[in-house]
Amino acid sequence: MSEPTQRTIETNSVCLNIAEQGNGPLVLLCHGFPESWYSWRHQIDALAAAGFHAVAPDMRGYGKSDRPEAIDQYTIFHLVGDLVGLLDALQAPTAVIVGHDWGANVAWQAARLRPDRFRAVVGLSVPYRPRGTVRPTSVMPRTADAQFYQLYFQQPGAAETEFERDPRVSVLTMLYGGSGDAPRGSGVATDVGMVPRGGGFLRGGRVPQTLPAWLSEADVDFYAGEFQRSGFRGALNYYRNIDRNWELLAPFADLQVTVPALYVAGDRDMVVAFPGMDQLLANLRHFVPALRDIQMLPGCGHWTQQERPAEVNAAIIGFLRSLPN
Repeated sequence: MSEPTQRTIETNSVCLNIAEQGNGPLVLLCHGFPESWYSWRHQIDALAAAGFHAVAPDMRGYGKSDRPEAIDQYTIFHLVGDLVGLLDALQAPTAVIVGHDWGANVAWQAARLRPDRFRAVVGLSVPYRPRGTVRPTSVMPRTADAQFYQLYFQQPGAAETEFERDPRVSVLTMLYGGSGDAPRGSGVATDVGMVPRGGGFLRGGRVPQTLPAWLSEADVDFYAGEFQRSGFRGALNYYRNIDRNWELLAPFADLQVTVPALYVAGDRDMVVAFPGMDQLLANLRHFVPALRDIQMLPGCGHWTQQERPAEVNAAIIGFLRSLPN
């Protein structure tokens, strides 16, 4: 695997670090939490070899990219705007956008709001979810003893303090706990994303004695180093805009994702186990009428493109080659 090159590009009043490789039609790769461009390390080389220009940014708030302090600088409009500006800077009229986790949320909205710039979309782990009738946080699970992890992330400072205590342990616990290798009933977000009140997100998570085959010590070191430098505030600010995004997207509530689309997830991904997800996936074509396929990867957890790189590469490249020139 050859190494991508990195450079900084100014877009939408921030500077984004990008890793890129290859020549040809642009494929934009958007990572999630708690990751970086590096989560696409297996896809960048494969896409370049297949004749595409693969570009994976450190999203706003992550890695070597700018990290605005204010929470309201991480709305969906800022995030989509960053990517439109990236296309402008790369002098690319259009791109296919691929996203995982939070990056999938951004990718679906980019394709929905700007189909003129994003001609197709691939979502990994997180499917497109239409706008609900009430504020998202108002219907997130909570009990006397626990709350949904996205509610725990709402209060600035709490999760930062927990995760920044030891970024390497934090990242390793999350990567292993969310993977298809973690035993059921252990790891992070065991009760479908619930965090005990008075405890932390990592409570009960295990650091494995032996890393799973898809994750190396060097991989963990890379992520840990990035968060050691950047902290977790920017990454967590994405979650603190969930209700604000719901407000901002009100004028577009009936707008569908009309471009060609592909959804890929692992059957052991905790996202797939969220309440109502089975019904959403069964009806996804109603909201994404050009959805080509839903692919579920047996034994795969949340870290789709890292746990199953060969299958994900084949799915993405096959989808890309099926698109009109």
